[in-house]
Amino acid sequence: MNQEIRAATELPAIREDIELQTADGEVLVGELAMPLSGKPVATLVTLHPLPTHGGFMDSHILRKAANRLPALINVAVLRFNTRGTESPRGKSTGSFDSGNSEKFDVAAAIQFCENRGLPTPWLIGWSFGTELAIKYGPENKILGAILLSPPLHRATEQDLTAWNPTQRPLIAFVPELDDYLKPQEAAIRFGVVNLAKVISFDGEKHLWVGESATKKVLNGIADIVVPGSAPLPSTF
Repeated sequence: MNQEIRAATELPAIREDIELQTADGEVLVGELAMPLSGKPVATLVTLHPLPTHGGFMDSHILRKAANRLPALINVAVLRFNTRGTESPRGKSTGSFDSGNSEKFDVAAAIQFCENRGLPTPWLIGWSFGTELAIKYGPENKILGAILLSPPLHRATEQDLTAWNPTQRPLIAFVPELDDYLKPQEAAIRFGVVNLAKVISFDGEKHLWVGESATKKVLNGIADIVVPGSAPLPSTF
């Protein structure tokens, strides 16, 4: 008998504690969630919100993506703590560097996927994680990036235009009531990117609080990375 998927639901998957080794010598702790088939059709590399304000690999949207999407759409989901960040999984070595040395963290995650033979990943950034995706996505082997609540505090116009030669999509999920960047301004600032798309989410805020907001985000991600897979089922 199918059961309703709720906030705390953890669907079947192969879950493995992993470590990422960065080029500058840090060790990042994380988890790889794989579909039970062991053969994902896509890979999501998640980049968490600002660790100095409570962001980590278990930030709720990223945790729910790992809890649900391997089973629902047959994808691999990689979550990890950036340098100096701690969660119940453990603490990554190093210290927070305001998005600078974190370039090595992004590269280590992408290299891990390649070493494991996973499909070329999508970057899924949230808040601070979107800054890392924007700044370091073009130099890594990815299919594109999905940005949840991008504040565009650290990422510059030069960082944005660096996406144009890559011909990869940069898709921003912008809450109507975001604290930092609202849809109208986002459309202007992302307008310098040829393959950028800004999607507005009516009534939502920066933190995507509540199951309704979670479903909107996960449906949006699913529709992009596995076309035709949305809407996601509400039972399993």
